[in-house]
Amino acid sequence: MYAPLLPGAAAGTLDPRHIVVPLRAHLQRTALRVGYVVGGDPGRDTLRVQMISGDIKEYRYDHLVVALGSVSRVIPIPGLVEHAIGFKTIADATALRNRMVRHFELAEGLDDKVARAGYLSFVFVGGGYAGLEGIAELEGFARDALRRYPRCRETGVRFVLIDAAPRVMPEIQRQLADWTVELLTRRGVQFRLSTTVTEVRPDAVTLSDGEVIPARTVVWTAGVRASPVASSLGLPLEGGRIVCDPHLRVRGYENVWAIGDIAAVPDPAQPGRPCPPTAQHAIRQGKLLGENIVRVIGGREPRPFTFKTLGAFADLGRHRAVANLMGLRVKGFPAWAICRFYHLAWLPGLDRKSRLIADWSVELLFPRDLAEMGQLGHPPPLAVSTQPLDNAAGSDSVQADGAAGASGEHP
Repeated sequence: MYAPLLPGAAAGTLDPRHIVVPLRAHLQRTALRVGYVVGGDPGRDTLRVQMISGDIKEYRYDHLVVALGSVSRVIPIPGLVEHAIGFKTIADATALRNRMVRHFELAEGLDDKVARAGYLSFVFVGGGYAGLEGIAELEGFARDALRRYPRCRETGVRFVLIDAAPRVMPEIQRQLADWTVELLTRRGVQFRLSTTVTEVRPDAVTLSDGEVIPARTVVWTAGVRASPVASSLGLPLEGGRIVCDPHLRVRGYENVWAIGDIAAVPDPAQPGRPCPPTAQHAIRQGKLLGENIVRVIGGREPRPFTFKTLGAFADLGRHRAVANLMGLRVKGFPAWAICRFYHLAWLPGLDRKSRLIADWSVELLFPRDLAEMGQLGHPPPLAVSTQPLDNAAGSDSVQADGAAGASGEHP
């Protein structure tokens, strides 16, 4: 999955399938096996994998590459795990979109304006790229959706971003971060900075300053941590990440390599610190890794990772973005265009690039697709398929499916 485009997939500006690269289509000379890594013994050059069939298999390797990425970093806040949703995977993005549409439907049927407001309030926790891009895209999605829901439009939507730091996006220049806050504030987003969440309930969020925000949707984007699989491989760790040298080799091993969010690769731009867990670092590490393995097999010395961050982008939706290009500050439509071209350049595969261009072109010509896909991949059992639709299948799309199924009973 190309993670930088996840907010667009959640907000309906592109098809989620188009940011996922199918491995079998692009690794045509590779024997692909799908399973879950459950352990490893680097001293014996072996890896244990639980296959999707449930069987445990042990694989021997000449070279091992660990590129398992990261997961959401969760801290012990009462109710967080039970009631919040992450924003890290396609499943998260799809679930968040479905929840928003479902809550619009629920709110539209409520007479109580206070109860309606709770369903139309959305809280994002985390002021990094994921939080800012996510809230910007989904605020645009919600504003477009309001046109179809007259009672919800009367109440209005509420978006709140909470972060413990005194400013958002510390990775970019303060002027751009301040402009981002100003832009989103004009669009109605509320900010609670230097503030933390102390409790998450099904219908409200409690903040460290005592404020209680009625909201039934809480999105957690407050950082990531290396995949927990790293701790089961018998490799040296630092802060949960696998310790690597500048050549991407795991410390102490000649034939084990690691890249991406799971790897603590020395950052050439900040000596003494690991590379930040960003897509631009992971992509470039992957390219260098392939070259280095070829060099080692051929008896040559591997090359060190020397890439330094060229800039940073934050897509804020509605043809607005901010960008820091080697110290040059760009904002508004020019930054948005640069951001789009950058993502298009790095998305692998001509077919994926073409599909992405088509999605963005459709976005310019037509309103967002508001269809809910809550039952996608979860069809009801045949025994209950002829029963009346319950509240969990109340979208227009599902009703249409049900009507088609009923007509099929009469040849």
